[in-house]
Amino acid sequence: MAQVLAIVNQKGGVAKTTTAITLAAALVECGNSTLLVDLDAQACATFSLGIDPEDLKASQSIALLLDDVDPEEHARAIRQAIQRTEDGVYLLPSVMAVASADLSLAARPGRESILARALATVRPDYDFIVIDCSPSLGLMTINALVAADEVIVPLKCETLSHRGLGQLMETIDEVRRWSNPELTVAGIVPTMFDGRTAHAQAVLADLGPRYGVAVFDSIPRSIRFAEAPAVGRTILATSPRSAGASAYRALAQAVLG
Repeated sequence: MAQVLAIVNQKGGVAKTTTAITLAAALVECGNSTLLVDLDAQACATFSLGIDPEDLKASQSIALLLDDVDPEEHARAIRQAIQRTEDGVYLLPSVMAVASADLSLAARPGRESILARALATVRPDYDFIVIDCSPSLGLMTINALVAADEVIVPLKCETLSHRGLGQLMETIDEVRRWSNPELTVAGIVPTMFDGRTAHAQAVLADLGPRYGVAVFDSIPRSIRFAEAPAVGRTILATSPRSAGASAYRALAQAVLG
């Protein structure tokens, strides 16, 4: 049964999608069958893995969950929508139609567990399922938290990113109380880290003591991350010996450990 990891942060620009796709690819390198679920209407994970979301119908993407059908029908549709990417990651893509998810799902019974029910039948097919969430705490992100076993939080070591982390932790606690008591926070991943600044070092030093969670080794800032999506691959393929690639391989080892 797959371990489900939700990559969550309601703040944009913290390398959330980069973390999701690169961690997924690193888990594949370690011999694990891995499914990446793109829950973001911007579909950046989909594009970054070489699939143009504009070429997809809603029924070929995670937007199929917006259809009010039996969970077994969702499961069948998900199997048909999953594609294998060049990095070896299996992908359930996203499209712009996901932007209407909060409105479309609002009146549905059990709306916060639609994703969990839909993924239940494909969990035995994989070792890991990695969920790339949108930069919000909307209904689709809540669905990810309900479906997940663990949460990984990418965080840029700056004041505004740090400020929003408390709200995220409160949301995780609420989901744990009323819907998913087994949900845990695997840890915080400092991303785009520049250790030369005292500010970044101060934010980093405060994370573990303040929130009582693990802090993974930091991911360095690098232009190589920006270059990789242009060819539809991750940095593990485009710059395999770079410091960024090594950092995400180390993160995968920490997750496996």
